[in-house]
Amino acid sequence: MKIYTIGFTKKSASSFFGALKNSGAKRLVDVRLNNSSQLAGFAKKDDLAYFLEEICGIGYVAVPELAPTQEMLRDYRKSKMCWDTYEHNFLELMRERRIEETVPKELLEDGCLLCSEHEPDRCHRILVVKYLQKRWGGVELVHLGLGAMESEQGT
Repeated sequence: MKIYTIGFTKKSASSFFGALKNSGAKRLVDVRLNNSSQLAGFAKKDDLAYFLEEICGIGYVAVPELAPTQEMLRDYRKSKMCWDTYEHNFLELMRERRIEETVPKELLEDGCLLCSEHEPDRCHRILVVKYLQKRWGGVELVHLGLGAMESEQGT
């Protein structure tokens, strides 16, 4: 099973949609807490769904169960919470939400998790995939939009 990830910041629309179109992803899974902000530009949820269908021929679905809480995100962004604490709290939230049972595998298989962060290493989208790698096994993580695609095999 392959799950892709991508962030939209520091990307032109051309590089963003090009990476998705060439990836093999079948749908974009929006895991952002705030997906309708004017700051999102081409990645506002309603515009994004249209662009994805027209440019890439792929679907769009928002899955807020895979987003952090507003408080958690605020505290991390305002440096009131270090990455290690954020990671621990977010993974605990995923456990409490039982995402391995409540989010269908079919929804994430060949899906691409979207959030705003450019780099995946300090972003909740990678934590979602790593959490599911441990619960489901056999999940390959592929990062898009960082130049060449990067892949990590979960066990």
